[in-house]
Amino acid sequence: MSAVTMSEATETSTRTKARATSPGWTFLTNHGHVLLCLASDSRLTMRELALKVGITERAVQGIVADLVEGGYLTRAKVGRRNSYTVNAQGRLRHPLEADHTVGALIDALADADRT
Repeated sequence: MSAVTMSEATETSTRTKARATSPGWTFLTNHGHVLLCLASDSRLTMRELALKVGITERAVQGIVADLVEGGYLTRAKVGRRNSYTVNAQGRLRHPLEADHTVGALIDALADADRT
């Protein structure tokens, strides 16, 4: 039996807590959640994103890579950390929402937070 690393234990704990507090399903995907988090704070670490979204750091890494590859995020090194810029002009991917931009989604959800 192999020893569990501290990182693996933390990720397992994060997933367990997220399952216990989540309603079972949400209207946005984890990709959407990561994008919204980075839109509000471009310097979040993978660990911070994982804790906010309720997924593992490894999952966040894959999602960020997808968003960068898809042109929805750009990554810049700032000291020892990464900073991300959201491409607000990027179109939503599903055909039902393709007429809308990522910026419009962020604005709509940010407006809801302000009311």
